[in-house]
Amino acid sequence: MNNSYRPFGGFSVFPPVIKNLMIINVVVFFIQMIANNLMLGGKPLWYVLNMWFALNPISEGFNFQLWQLITYQFMHGGFSHILFNMFALWMFGMEIENIWGSKKFLIYYLICGIAAGLAQLFIAPLYSTPAVTIGASGAIFGVMIAFAMLFPDRHIFLYFLIPIRAKYLIGFLFILEIFWIGDAGSNVAHLAHLGGALAGFLFIMFDKSIDVPLKRMLNISGHRRNNTFNNPFSGLSDKFKRRSQNIDDANYYDINQKKEGEEITQAEIDAILDKISQSGYQNLSEREKKILFEASKKMN
Repeated sequence: MNNSYRPFGGFSVFPPVIKNLMIINVVVFFIQMIANNLMLGGKPLWYVLNMWFALNPISEGFNFQLWQLITYQFMHGGFSHILFNMFALWMFGMEIENIWGSKKFLIYYLICGIAAGLAQLFIAPLYSTPAVTIGASGAIFGVMIAFAMLFPDRHIFLYFLIPIRAKYLIGFLFILEIFWIGDAGSNVAHLAHLGGALAGFLFIMFDKSIDVPLKRMLNISGHRRNNTFNNPFSGLSDKFKRRSQNIDDANYYDINQKKEGEEITQAEIDAILDKISQSGYQNLSEREKKILFEASKKMN
């Protein structure tokens, strides 16, 4: 019997959901570009695509369809639009998917995008003329809020030069969106951004399996840490708890190498979880990863 195991889920630079979301968005963008020069049924193909797959207002003269709450998230209005959204998705979402797991991240992403669409449909008309909406920005704002809540003190290098903590930078962007709500001439769906961000915030606050510093500060964390091993992984996803194979970038640990009598303390677990919150799982030392691996077995 092989007693060597790889711990948790490892760390992927391009986790599967983010990779596939990026591929779909790029493919759809190329279809949109090609559609600019084609006709279908006597109408420009780009017009037909917008009529059926962009988010149309619920107003006379438009063609709203329920599925558009999903499909509009994969359409973009130009190269800079898709470039920023895909870069932000990768930069802020990569670590979140690695921690939460792909299924949970995908659900979260789509919920934020749908909430953004609903805000655009029902609230935006109070401030501006109804218009067709496209873009993943609402879902991306949800991902950014999640990053700020999970890693509030992580430094983000603005223009690749100026270090700013995530909670300040993303919080500032959120406040700007509030001030820009009434700017009808900007051609930007600010209320969709706010809707996606708010949906993400509520998702995290109500999901008891997600432990973030804000919950601890407000003493409302669903799984409080205690002095036993009942739940030492309140801040980690099921992916890190269960998966132990098919990882290309993690080291093997021999479970027989543990020194007899060596005990893992709750203080060590708490310190490691705090380190993950601050700098990410990939920055743990080999010893810290092994401690988490050994502790996870005590839960089974």
